[in-house]
Amino acid sequence: MKKRLGIGFLFLVLLCGCRRYDRTDMSATMPAPVVVRPGESEESEEETLEQVTVEATEPETEAPEPVRVPTKVKGIYLSAYVAGTESMINSIIEQIDRTEINAVVIDVKDDNGRITFRMNTPMVQEIGAVNVFIPDIQGLMKKLKDHNIYTIARIVAFRDPYLPEQKPELALKLADGTIYRDNKGLAWVNPYKKEAWDYLVEVGIGAHDIGFDEVQFDYIRFSTEKGINDVVYDEADTKGRSKTQIIAEFMEYAYERLSQEGVYVAADVFGAIIGGGVDSENVGQSYEEMARHLDYICPMIYPSHYGDGNFGIEHPDTQPYDTILAALQGSRKVLDSESGEHAVVRPWLQDFTASYLEHYIQYGDEQVRAEIQAVYDAGYDEWILWSAACRYHWGALRTWEEAEKEAPRIAESQAEVQRTRQETTEEDEGISLKDAEISFKRPAA
Repeated sequence: MKKRLGIGFLFLVLLCGCRRYDRTDMSATMPAPVVVRPGESEESEEETLEQVTVEATEPETEAPEPVRVPTKVKGIYLSAYVAGTESMINSIIEQIDRTEINAVVIDVKDDNGRITFRMNTPMVQEIGAVNVFIPDIQGLMKKLKDHNIYTIARIVAFRDPYLPEQKPELALKLADGTIYRDNKGLAWVNPYKKEAWDYLVEVGIGAHDIGFDEVQFDYIRFSTEKGINDVVYDEADTKGRSKTQIIAEFMEYAYERLSQEGVYVAADVFGAIIGGGVDSENVGQSYEEMARHLDYICPMIYPSHYGDGNFGIEHPDTQPYDTILAALQGSRKVLDSESGEHAVVRPWLQDFTASYLEHYIQYGDEQVRAEIQAVYDAGYDEWILWSAACRYHWGALRTWEEAEKEAPRIAESQAEVQRTRQETTEEDEGISLKDAEISFKRPAA
């Protein structure tokens, strides 16, 4: 296969319900279904016969492999509601055109398990998963492409409260056979069920067919909320495989299927799993193993998601530069020790204020830019901003012209990281993470 490739944190995640960030619940009306049934087309019978005759007389040739052209992403997240509301998306595109942003991540299969535009694939139709937030998906894709914006389809995987209600056999279950529900009363999909894998791949292919350049899976993990230890798993499903093993197997399976279609494959992961440990075992995410089966791995390293004392930082949310730098130095330490190819690291950065914390700061232009600078100083050059409300601090972003002028300095910083890493490796292969960290000056306030 060719690829491009704290317990304190866990407590905080459990306290917050193991969510990225709350989003406003919105409703949409489902439009009339498309009348063309599977296998039918608008061609006449004569046209179809003529096409078959021509194809039969042509020599058989192998279909060329899809060509995938990588893009260095500087992106933002957009909910399907925002993406599907013309006035909102037009306003955001105006801002994108003035800045270095070149990509958007859009909900295709959302946190409610619903497909956000009309998608006529078998299982989507079977369970009635469509709930239209984007009424004109073709028009949206054309508009984004006209502005040279790279498009990423966010597909929420195993935290799916809709699919288990339609197909209970795919749900996580308790010993008495009832469906496990999290703190919000929502069901989760059992990651050991291959039928669920095929459904996610189906949605990914459907997103690519409509024009998305990349598929990004989110919630590729097990629930960690109250009652999860009471869930029982059938040995016929598990076959002795651990949580981390089955999540890695799903990633490998999805990558093989989707990359053959010419789509890039990414996955969001908890920042706390970098380096393994209890967090990795509980959620089922192994950073280094997942990175072997992806084009992009996207650690969610929001400073607000780290408990007090992580990385030796008293209150991580109050020191965005230091927290992002330390998290990504950990990423480099883990992946650089692995042999073979691995995914490109593209972190999620915080563009929201975590006022629910006891110790927090207001996030604005300065804080967001400090996070971006930390990405560069850690030797990486891609990132995505997360705001559940899709309200971004555009003042933190460079213009295209400014970004071009900044590029040589970033390249120099990355080269210095590589030189330091090489020197460190030569001196001591068993050096500790703490000793391997590279010192950089913080950006001026």
